[in-house]
Amino acid sequence: MDWQELTDLTQGRPFVVERARLADSGVAIEGQFEPPQLARLGVEDQVFVAAFVRSHGSIKEMERIFGVSYPTVKSRLNRISEQLDFVDTDPEPSGADVVDRLRRGEISAQEALAELERPR
Repeated sequence: MDWQELTDLTQGRPFVVERARLADSGVAIEGQFEPPQLARLGVEDQVFVAAFVRSHGSIKEMERIFGVSYPTVKSRLNRISEQLDFVDTDPEPSGADVVDRLRRGEISAQEALAELERPR
């Protein structure tokens, strides 16, 4: 079974993968694994996201590929993005990170205290 079949079967309902097998070695891993966010999208949305990535994010190219207008592409991207969790690419530094920066002299003791006292 491939992801598209699984996505069709689940019809957008949450699901958990409980077993994975490495094809080349036959080793199986059991547990509860959440599928990646993109795998939880419907098949049409997965195809749309793949096309968007392959077109290097060009909305003009997406208009051409799908034969739709700019607002239609934007609307679909917005709808898909609402289904995906935000990935924080600049997380708050941990206490250990702050102490390391202090040790290296990158920040003062007062700056370190301010960062450590900041609510997270």
